[in-house]
Amino acid sequence: MATRSNHSATTRRQLAVLIAVIVAALISTFATAGATGATRVPSPTSTAGAKPPVVPPGGVTRPTIVFVHGAFADSSGWNSVAGRLMSDGYPVLAFSNPLRGPQSDGEYLRQFLSTVDGDIVLVGHSYGGAVITNAATGNPQVKALVYIAAYALDEGESVQQANDLGGGQTDVTHHLVLRPIPGAAGGDADAYIDPAFYHELFAQDLPLSTTQLMAATQRPGALAALVTPSGPPAWKSIPSWFLVANQDRIIPPEAERAMADRAHATTVEIDSSHVAMMSHPNIVTKLIRQAASS
Repeated sequence: MATRSNHSATTRRQLAVLIAVIVAALISTFATAGATGATRVPSPTSTAGAKPPVVPPGGVTRPTIVFVHGAFADSSGWNSVAGRLMSDGYPVLAFSNPLRGPQSDGEYLRQFLSTVDGDIVLVGHSYGGAVITNAATGNPQVKALVYIAAYALDEGESVQQANDLGGGQTDVTHHLVLRPIPGAAGGDADAYIDPAFYHELFAQDLPLSTTQLMAATQRPGALAALVTPSGPPAWKSIPSWFLVANQDRIIPPEAERAMADRAHATTVEIDSSHVAMMSHPNIVTKLIRQAASS
């Protein structure tokens, strides 16, 4: 029994030493990275042993489709569309949007895109459109912008101001639940759609059981993100496509039409709520394919 006890104690000591070695190695790695400024993570296509980009029969490498969600939602809203495009052989990535402000979130996405090899098609929904508008400016990798019921802001324009384009209106600001952001300046807060109004405002053409879950798991957007001016817009130099959801109760359809027209976007309009990628995934997928093959 004493031998077994000694053996167990030895094993525990060895495990403790192993953990200490791993922790020390990690600390050394991060310290080295911080000292050299080396923060770029190698992209999957540049990693040893990774699969090469998908090349269809025509011989042209497909661009990577990068999805950007908006406020009151998350990346899972893209699942139906992403699955269809992946079946077509497109590389797909879903960006986790911080939802703090168009320019700061745009810079975060810009850094994210620096880890992606080859051509890129950016697809933004709702506030995600404001983020791709900022992130893609001056980036030669981005070949197309696709706005799905989204904000294609002009320089100096805020989300709040864009809602007034075309003379439409939205009631979403009257049905927000605010929660504090620790350390936020100027009384900023995180805004959620009141779950009691989520189905009616955000996704009235989806089943109630689905929208109840979406309301419970929604990601908030900072109030500051609604009023912060946008930077130079990428749509002035990059071709864009726009889906107008004419039953949208978050962004007025009139504003969507005005932004699409201003950007000289290839535009389609459908009977849809704000979440067209969920209620009409085939139409949204078709539009992205058009942008990717242009």
